[in-house]
Amino acid sequence: MRRHLSALRMLLVFTVLTGIAYPLAVTGIAQLAFRDAANGSLVEEDGRPVASALLGQNFALPKRNPGNAAERLRPDPRWFQPRPSAGDYDPRASGASNLGPDNPALIASVEERRAAAAAFDDVPPASVPVDALTASGSGLDPDISPAYAREQAARVARARGLPVRRIEELVAAHVQGRFLGFLGEQRVDVVALNRDLARLR
Repeated sequence: MRRHLSALRMLLVFTVLTGIAYPLAVTGIAQLAFRDAANGSLVEEDGRPVASALLGQNFALPKRNPGNAAERLRPDPRWFQPRPSAGDYDPRASGASNLGPDNPALIASVEERRAAAAAFDDVPPASVPVDALTASGSGLDPDISPAYAREQAARVARARGLPVRRIEELVAAHVQGRFLGFLGEQRVDVVALNRDLARLR
């Protein structure tokens, strides 16, 4: 009986420590020191959340027939476009296509995306960056390469009636360096870029 009571006391102590005290301490530290990141890096407009800086999203024109589930979204020329997403940027469908590099379906999809991106941005197909052709592993990556952002600058400027140089300056201001100066590649967060683009006049 003594052993059972001792075990029960230990269970209660560790339940309080690891199930209540530790989670509360970690949550409190996160809210004090890393409030933005702890709450999902939310992007707010007029005091309400409209996006997350950590999740990509479509910048598309409204559907011609909203009731047609088969109708594909058309990219809006007024906005910088993200890289493709296997799950159409639905957080519930996060993941890759799982198609191998030699899969005929993936090869055909890449060629279709190359032709579409080249026509949309009015550039030669050979100059379309690889991140405009392939989806990220999560399908929710908000980042594109500086090369892809620069490729889109002229099209965005034309659609908005703004000088190309002003759009290029905006892109340059959003280029993020490598993590710790040597890990990864330079990148541009499309959600943050388009948010500042909306404020241009």
